[in-house]
Amino acid sequence: MGTISFQQVQVEFDGKLVLAVEQLELTQNTIAVIGANGSGKSTFARLLNGLVKPSLGKVLVNGIDVGTDSRAAIKQAGFVFANPDVQIVMPTVIEDVEFSLRDSNLSKAEKRECAMAAISGVGLLGLAEAPAQTLSSGQKQLLAIAAITVRKPRLVIADEPTALLDAGNTRAIAKLLLGPAAEQVILVTHDLALAQLCDVAVHFEAGRVANIGDPKEVVAGYARQFS
Repeated sequence: MGTISFQQVQVEFDGKLVLAVEQLELTQNTIAVIGANGSGKSTFARLLNGLVKPSLGKVLVNGIDVGTDSRAAIKQAGFVFANPDVQIVMPTVIEDVEFSLRDSNLSKAEKRECAMAAISGVGLLGLAEAPAQTLSSGQKQLLAIAAITVRKPRLVIADEPTALLDAGNTRAIAKLLLGPAAEQVILVTHDLALAQLCDVAVHFEAGRVANIGDPKEVVAGYARQFS
């Protein structure tokens, strides 16, 4: 079981406080993070793998202080961005997934075997040799997930992974991420229906945790602001 712990955490950008979480512990498998733009959701997500460092306090993921140990943070966490084009770095689908294994101790044959299994797992086996940039938006997001999960990270953080997708591809991505894709999955999303499929929801407002608990209840409380 994965554990995320925030201890007196503050994040400041240019002298402005953008996130303040006094105490938070998350042990659930799938965690939805919701809130308006600028509420602190993405900052929260990026703290978990060291993309953002806390100005004060500690962020612990599975006992590792990810604010001070960037290498360990990156090793145990995979990050899926809203726009998969920023993650695709190699010419073909299979090469892109294999690239994620570049620092492993696997042989070339073992890397190919793992990459093919990951591609098959997201339904892209028939496109293994296809140029990555010719894929549809949904297929590119599936490729990005394969390239992350092939490393078998303990934590997967997905920041608006369905923002650019149609309903069909949204369902496919949701099924993969909530399958689950790792010991813990953080799903930052504006899709409130998707958020309700998680084990717990965290609502951020003005850089602070406004509510946490049962996803249906947290989502309902958040949605009432707009009714």
